[in-house]
Order: sequence, then structure tokens, then C-alpha cells
Amino acid sequence: MDVCLPYNLNRQGGENRLELTDYEIIQKCLAGQHQYFEELVTRYKKLIFSVVYNMINDKEEVNDVSQEVFIRIYKALDRYNPQYKFSTWAVRIATNLCLDIHRKKKIESTPIEEIENFSDSMDTPEANYLRKERSERIRRAIQALPDKYRTPLVLFHQNGLSYEEMTKVLGEPMTIIKNRLYRARLMLREALTPERKEEVL
Repeated sequence: MDVCLPYNLNRQGGENRLELTDYEIIQKCLAGQHQYFEELVTRYKKLIFSVVYNMINDKEEVNDVSQEVFIRIYKALDRYNPQYKFSTWAVRIATNLCLDIHRKKKIESTPIEEIENFSDSMDTPEANYLRKERSERIRRAIQALPDKYRTPLVLFHQNGLSYEEMTKVLGEPMTIIKNRLYRARLMLREALTPERKEEVL
């Protein structure tokens, strides 16, 4: 990496900076007090890690990609618009980077079990085995989805973004976001339907 940031992703940090808003911290960073950036990392590290992991699903790359996301955030602080939530802006940067990586490497995503309600109430060896098999099936189905359908699916179900937040992250109108999310669910269910019938048989 060609940029050295004044923070450590593994430090807890905080001090009295907890009383400051995100925008106040950004202003301090832009004024030369770069050590304050560590507080932004502390606040949003879990969110960024989650977005990155759910989109690339590679444990070996999650830390490096997350580090790159924060580097991009750090270098773009002067372009942050306080009209939007910092978390939404940060997720958009993370999403764009992950999409670039996905397009280049075709990395598969984390399965989204909750769409098909594939949660087992009994924690038995057999249930664990079935859960892993189902997760792998969903993983393959999601990998086969085009990016424009796969991305809103992951952001909504796995990262908990609202429709409004997704419009800002993806830069698309809400009607298009809802339509793509609806179609993504249909495509996923259609892909999984034959396998679910096999399970019943």
C-alpha cells in the first residue's frame, strides 16, 4: 500500500473522541489532526469488515481489502458531503471496491440463508451437515447472479441497508433498486427450487 494511515485496525482507541460527531472528526482530520481518523475506524470497522466479507467471502483478503477501503475513505475525506450519513458514504466506497474485485477475480459471495429461511432450530450433527449443504447451494446460486442483482441482495439481506441507503450507495433510483432486489429473489428461488424438491423426495 502506498499510503500510511495514522491508525491501527486492531486498536480499540476512543479516548474523549466519543463525544464528537463523525463530521466533527472529519473536520479535525482535514485540519491536520490525522490521529482522529482512528476513531472513525473504531466506529465503522465492523461495518466495513461485514460489507467486505459478505461481498468477497475470502477470509484471507478481508483485512487487506478493508484496509484499502479505509485508505480510500481517508484520501476522500475532503469530498464527504455531510448531507449523507457517514456510514452510507463509507459503505458505498467499500461496495465499489468489492465490485471491482469481484469483476476482476469473480469471487463468490456469502450465502444469504434468510431469504429461503434455511435456519435449523436443532443444533445436531445432521442439522449442521444439512445447513452446510444448503449454504453451499445458495452460495453457488448467488455466484451465478449478475452483479446488478447480486449486489442489492447482499446489501439488503446481509448488511441490513435500507432502500434509501442503497439508492445512495448504488447511485440508482429506489424503483430500480426494489425491482432488482425483487428479481434477484425470484432468480435465486428459481435456481434453488429443483434442489428443494429433491430434498422433499
